[in-house]
Amino acid sequence: MRDAAKEEGFECNINAYSLEEMNNYGPDADVILLGPQVRYNLKKVSDAFPDKPVAVIDMTLYGMMKGKEVLDNAKKLMGC
Repeated sequence: MRDAAKEEGFECNINAYSLEEMNNYGPDADVILLGPQVRYNLKKVSDAFPDKPVAVIDMTLYGMMKGKEVLDNAKKLMGC
């Protein structure tokens, strides 16, 4: 995702955190993406941040490391 953002000239910060850290970093996020391995936490995270888009990264895109497609999805969630 970082490489795709850089290639597009899309200025953003992309970081990964554990679920235990969501209360520390979630409030500053524009969008929250969950890895497919923790998709069962979608409702918990959505409930914790009702004013933010929260989604699970598509398992195929995640597994194939398709950062551009994941970035495109994140941008759509943010309305970009």
